Amino acid sequence: MDRPGKQGEEEFKMEVELLTRLRCQYLVELIGYCSDSCHRLLVYEFMANGGLQEHLYPTAGSCGGISKLDWETRMRMALEAARGLEYLHEHVNPPVIHRDFKSSNILLDKNFHAKVSDFGLAKFGSEKAGGHVSTRVLGTQGYVAPEYALTGHLTTKSDVYSYGVVLLELLTGRVPVDMKRPPGEGVLVSWALPRLTDREKVVQIMDPTMKGKYLMKDVIQVAAIAAMCVQPEADYRPLMADVAQSLVPLVKQKSVVSKVGSSSAGQTPKPPGIPEARK
Repeated sequence: MDRPGKQGEEEFKMEVELLTRLRCQYLVELIGYCSDSCHRLLVYEFMANGGLQEHLYPTAGSCGGISKLDWETRMRMALEAARGLEYLHEHVNPPVIHRDFKSSNILLDKNFHAKVSDFGLAKFGSEKAGGHVSTRVLGTQGYVAPEYALTGHLTTKSDVYSYGVVLLELLTGRVPVDMKRPPGEGVLVSWALPRLTDREKVVQIMDPTMKGKYLMKDVIQVAAIAAMCVQPEADYRPLMADVAQSLVPLVKQKSVVSKVGSSSAGQTPKPPGIPEARK
């Protein structure tokens, strides 16, 4: 850990505390750590393809600056990342709120399978149904849920909002905030949200690098999921388990991601559609 850098002692402790306790195939595994005097070192499993962010927005020197991620790969990554958050929110007690979920914190192995990483800003959530914890506002611009930014009240639904932003990145190929774009297009959520429920307009926001190689019924389904995740009112956002279940039918059966806590990879998918969000 770079001593003059922004990552501090508390972030290091939280990372070690969480990852030595949590075990899930959708979280990056912590192999070991060193805390000796002023030296801080974290050793993770090797994720050969780096972060999702660099594949969505490659530099001119890599891939000619054009994303090579096809629709099927994006949907599998979306499902695997959803499974990671589902584990943190619903299979850990008290729940763990990631608090800095974003495309650069989704890492990819040699086969482009996705795992959630970087738990330095994570917080334990409230054990009360619908409860929150109050904390100073941290995170990355463009991914922070509006109610958390305004009040400092943090819930698992704050992560759901951040996940929705990543889903919009996968759909559009746009970064969450880009003020160089034309007026009204600088903030991804506010630009995309009115278009997500309009069949004709949703086509206009799709990442052109995919060259239209997707089924419109699948696009409409994912757009509807994204729209629910980035709702301004936290209570209207779905649970991550509902999000994951709704994505299962969109991922080819041969690569269906196993359910969190299950050793079986061949879960029978339910029909598309998120159940009504529970508070």
